[in-house]
Amino acid sequence: MYTLHYFPGNANLTPHMLLEEIGAPYTLALVDREQNAHQSAAYLELNPSGRIPVLVDASLDLVLFETAAISLHLADRHPVANLAPPLATAPRATMLKWLLYLADTLQPELMTYFYPQRLTEGDEAMAQVVKREAERRVAGMLDILDAELARSGGPWLLGASYTIVDPYLFMLCRWTRMMGRPARDRPYLRDFLASVSTRPAVQRAMTQEKLAQPWY
Repeated sequence: MYTLHYFPGNANLTPHMLLEEIGAPYTLALVDREQNAHQSAAYLELNPSGRIPVLVDASLDLVLFETAAISLHLADRHPVANLAPPLATAPRATMLKWLLYLADTLQPELMTYFYPQRLTEGDEAMAQVVKREAERRVAGMLDILDAELARSGGPWLLGASYTIVDPYLFMLCRWTRMMGRPARDRPYLRDFLASVSTRPAVQRAMTQEKLAQPWY
């Protein structure tokens, strides 16, 4: 049995969609950020950084944080779901490349966009400059991903195979929906987002987290 500690729309959305895709039994445990629950002593014992999500895999007595690590764990624990290519293959290496690009390149830049004050020591004018520059860099990263979808032939990032990088990319693209040029404004990403949003597992996760339309 899995327990996913979550807050609606946060980085837990990717493992939530994956759990629904896999069909494994799990429970959701709300971490109420509005009540600062992610900084509570109990939650910090699970994840000392205070970030969401955390996945508890009771069958292994395992506590995991970091969305990419959780996603890989779920894919490897449930190989019949075909959410990751086999080890030591070119498709597996390609999947890892894009997983790390999303986790280590695009997602941190999105965090800079949403929380520029963390870098500006209360200087609001500078925070707006930081936010604007982060949005510019995010745009370039989305252009790269749009080009990759065009190159791969789609409908998914690895081409014909739906893998853990696809719900991850969907989640991060969703976070751009209020930007001046959101992900949906790029032709291949637009088609990709529409395809992901039709998957029943994705729809169930979005509904369970009570995320309002438009999703992206």
